[in-house]
Amino acid sequence: MDFKITTYSEEETIELAQNIESEKFPNMVICLMGDLGTGKTVFTKGFAQALEVAEEVTSPTFTIIKEYTSGQMPLYHMDVYRLDGKVEDLGIEEYYTKKGITIIEWADMIEDYLPEKRLDIHIKSSDDDENKRTITITPHGAKYEELCEAIL
Repeated sequence: MDFKITTYSEEETIELAQNIESEKFPNMVICLMGDLGTGKTVFTKGFAQALEVAEEVTSPTFTIIKEYTSGQMPLYHMDVYRLDGKVEDLGIEEYYTKKGITIIEWADMIEDYLPEKRLDIHIKSSDDDENKRTITITPHGAKYEELCEAIL
C-alpha cells in the first residue's frame, strides 16, 4: 500500500522526515527517489536533525557515502547518482546491517542492491508551485508498514 503526502514547503518536508525518524529502528533503510532539486537532501537533513546528528549534513555526491556517528544512532547517507549502477565494490549492502540507519539518494539507480525490506520515498515536484512536493511512501516489510501506519 502506498501512502501519499503533499508538502508545501521545505519545513513540511523536514517535519515529515522528523516524524519518520521518531519511529526509527536499527538497520532501517530509506530509499529516496526523485529528480534533481526535489528535496532528497532536505529530507535527509531533517531526519538527521531529529536524530541529533551534530555534524552538518550535506549531499555526499562526490564522496558517495557519509557516515554520521554523533547522533542517537549511526546515520549512513549515500548518494549513488554518479555510480551509474556500478556499486559492486563499495560494500553498500554491509551498511544495511551495521545497526544504524541508511538513507540512499537516487536509490532507484541501484535497485538490484537494495534490501527486500525498506522504505521507498519518491519525491515529485510540482510544475505549478516550486515549493509543492508530492511524496509517495511505499513500505516493504511489516516493520515499515507499521511505521507508516503510526505516522501517516
